[in-house]
Amino acid sequence: MLATNASAQISDDLVKIGVLADMSGLYSDLSGVGSVTAAQMAVEDFGGTVLGKRIEVVSADHQNKTDIGASLARRWIDREQVDAIVDVPVSSIAFAVQEITREKNRAFLISSSGSSDLTGKACSPVSVHWTYDSYALAHATGGALLKRGDDTWFFITADYAFGHALERDAMAVVKAAGGKVLGAVRHPQDTQDFSSFLLQAQASGAKVIALANAGGDTVNSIKQANEFGITQNQQIVGLLTYISDVHSMGLQNAKGLLLAAAFYWDMSDETRAWTKRFLERVNKVPTMPNAGVYGAVTHYLKAIEASGTDDATKVVQKMKELPINDFFTKNGSVREDGRVMRNIYLFQVKSPAESKYRFDYYKLISTIPAEQAFRPLAEGNCPLVGKATAH
Repeated sequence: MLATNASAQISDDLVKIGVLADMSGLYSDLSGVGSVTAAQMAVEDFGGTVLGKRIEVVSADHQNKTDIGASLARRWIDREQVDAIVDVPVSSIAFAVQEITREKNRAFLISSSGSSDLTGKACSPVSVHWTYDSYALAHATGGALLKRGDDTWFFITADYAFGHALERDAMAVVKAAGGKVLGAVRHPQDTQDFSSFLLQAQASGAKVIALANAGGDTVNSIKQANEFGITQNQQIVGLLTYISDVHSMGLQNAKGLLLAAAFYWDMSDETRAWTKRFLERVNKVPTMPNAGVYGAVTHYLKAIEASGTDDATKVVQKMKELPINDFFTKNGSVREDGRVMRNIYLFQVKSPAESKYRFDYYKLISTIPAEQAFRPLAEGNCPLVGKATAH
């Protein structure tokens, strides 16, 4: 009887999940078809139904344009009854979708966008920021470099919301440790020629050249830094570097690079088994956003089952109550601001000689517990937290 009552709470007798991704541009390697595949795997592993109702995955290409991303989100919700929007690389698009899902009471499961403001001043009761954010990346990588004495920094920053947030969060780490920022330059998204930016960074004499960009921009920056011989004297750091970037630029260019990540495929028997299944479907190495989509969709479906409804406010509240245990997150949790608390890992990229098999790219340097990796709840200025505390 209980199951029948609960199943009546599923709108349209269907749970529809929309993967909004970059399917063709400079973030398609880290998001794209891999994220769609991960969502489909999560649905299949869950059994294809929840509360007796079918689960469907749809996808669309936002083309890295905020207006296109926003209009797709509105169309999905208004005309196609999509219950949850997942993934969404590019923080400016994520901010737009966050407002739409808040207004329309739909779940928003963010895996590819990184701005820590998504769980800060812009936080939403129907959003969960699943995989990583600019604060955690800046603290993990920046903290490690500063400890070893790399105390002068120059930033090459993508001129959009995520780049600005990553630069801000990393600069705060440098200054808090007594380091100095010697300069910063900003570049447009999808830049092919980084020579002028790299030469300014080289001329600054900074020990660290920090890249506050992502995807194809990170790949181009690091390849060209190698061509100019900059990497011999200055440490290049990709504050957000995906394994797809390392694969694209090759170990010869990426060797020695320090990077922070929430997921690496070769961490455990479970991550290797999941990756084997993933590779059978899409012949590419899974990124942390791909893994995050799988985890977020799985947890969302568990929360629907536990709450007996697909009402976004109730489901996301239930997501905050349930512990997260999946193939790469153990004893994780969703904080009241929507931030998923999980370990973050600091890796160093192997040299070609150190790599023994396909995608054997990283060696683990350290594990940063969630409480140290992510911004303290009280510092985020999320309006939900004040309400929750007052309540």
